[in-house]
Amino acid sequence: MPLDPSAEMMLQVLADAGMTFTPDATPEARRATMTAMATSPLVAKHPVHEVGDRSIPGPSGEIPVRVYRPSAATDLPLLLWFHGGGWVTGNLDTHDQLARLLTDEVGAVVVSVDYRLAPEAKFPSAADDCIAAYEWALDRATEVGADPTRVAIGGDSAGGNLAAVVALDARVRGLSQPKLQLLVYPVTDYEFDSASMIDNAKGYFLETESMRWFWDHYARTPSDFADPRLSPMRAGDHAGLASAVVVTAEFDPLRDQGEAYGARLRDAGVPTTIVRAGGLIHGFFGMHAFMPPGREAWDVSVRALRDAFGEA
Repeated sequence: MPLDPSAEMMLQVLADAGMTFTPDATPEARRATMTAMATSPLVAKHPVHEVGDRSIPGPSGEIPVRVYRPSAATDLPLLLWFHGGGWVTGNLDTHDQLARLLTDEVGAVVVSVDYRLAPEAKFPSAADDCIAAYEWALDRATEVGADPTRVAIGGDSAGGNLAAVVALDARVRGLSQPKLQLLVYPVTDYEFDSASMIDNAKGYFLETESMRWFWDHYARTPSDFADPRLSPMRAGDHAGLASAVVVTAEFDPLRDQGEAYGARLRDAGVPTTIVRAGGLIHGFFGMHAFMPPGREAWDVSVRALRDAFGEA
């Protein structure tokens, strides 16, 4: 289908805000622009019961996290969220609104993880922080009023990559699998020759050259690109992983690799739902108030999380 008019309007808003990145942009400039847009006073924060910052143990010091609570209950499920931003940008503030919406609609404690960013902390630093956060959630969720037996993981873009990697790492380490892995337009493979990488290479917010920029900043050497902890598609086996929801956008360079990963999970016997948002661009998730065609993917995701958590 053609690009939805709401996506066209969003592209203009992003361009006006300076969110059209060029390969010569610095990490600092990209971070500043992304944070400024997300924290604009024009963006009204969705109200929730409680929000608080704290830290949890990590492999290289404390990891900042932000905890969102939908109520005062102390036996709530927990959703661990890994923000997007190409492993280089993004933070607790850029994904604050999304976390607020998720905690309210899912009815779970959401713990947003401020993992280390590249290029200051190269691969596998982000992955190491995220698996540490998952281990903390399994062992100490009660510290934030959550049930350690009902933990799900999720993330968008590079955060979707990290969620997929956490599920794979958990299997290797003998940890219990999460109740669900919610992979929102995830990065799953170092590839630039899929149809979506070619057809959506330029003009739809996330661009193919930007993906090269992100990969090059995160990886230590080109050999990292084939590592399953960076390209989860390249894991030798995907059996035994948590049930998954994979969300993609039609006009997104990452569309095909996200859907290919969902198919790989299905082929391995993992119950997987793949939902594509027709007419939309990368970054739409949680913005259905402005881009209505994204509502279906949101509703599928929220319903899957609720079903996965079940009753206490």
